[in-house]
Amino acid sequence: MRVRVGRHDVYAYTGSRQPQPAAPNLVFVHGAANDHSVFALQSRYFAYHDRNVYALDLPGHGHSDGEALTSVDALADWLIAVLDTLDIAKASLVGHSLGSLIALEAAARASKRIENVALLATAAPMTVTGELLAAAAANDHVALEMINSWSFSAPRQLGGNRWPGVWMTANAIRLMERMRPNVLHADLSACNDYANGLIAAATVRCPALVLLGGRDVMAPPRAARELAKTLADARVVTLAECGHAMMSEEPDAVLDALRRFLG
Repeated sequence: MRVRVGRHDVYAYTGSRQPQPAAPNLVFVHGAANDHSVFALQSRYFAYHDRNVYALDLPGHGHSDGEALTSVDALADWLIAVLDTLDIAKASLVGHSLGSLIALEAAARASKRIENVALLATAAPMTVTGELLAAAAANDHVALEMINSWSFSAPRQLGGNRWPGVWMTANAIRLMERMRPNVLHADLSACNDYANGLIAAATVRCPALVLLGGRDVMAPPRAARELAKTLADARVVTLAECGHAMMSEEPDAVLDALRRFLG
């Protein structure tokens, strides 16, 4: 579905299901240089199990119009504006990487509206190396290659997809290649510049899931320890052999963790 937020259209994947007024709302927020499709399994499952699902494309990503926003603060305000436009009074949020920071900040700003927040492959702060930022600023393909090599655990870079014949790392880099110029730099800068994570976490009172990859290089588990301690009601789950691209590497484990958390 498409909705108008401000001056631009926003795309939300609903699992091909019509939202029902009485059903709980679940909003998925993707990470840098991605789109709604990274949550294909999880969003479709919940759409067919009594949830209204909205897997969003961030501004300037996927099927959403406009320019990529350059700060987590602006993206959190945008996310709340999406809830307003969709007339969603209460929702649970699931965010991956950059999306986890957006979900965290939105949960802090709209605490009475957010029932649960799941932070996947998260960190606070979420620092980005200078070399990667420079490559992204130059729209150099090497930036995509760096991200791809750091996003998958070593064993999964050699294969092991649950879907026979599908190459995880090639799929991931092709998805990033589809993005518009300067989007990756905007996303990475938003991650790197966000300094409010622990302050936001201290104000969040809804139940939180912190889902980490034990082999994550982009957002190492140790970088989420203080965040998890600061959240008032946090459940920490670590997928021991998984990297940053956890929805590709361990789609069933991610779904199971969300099912247990959301009930």
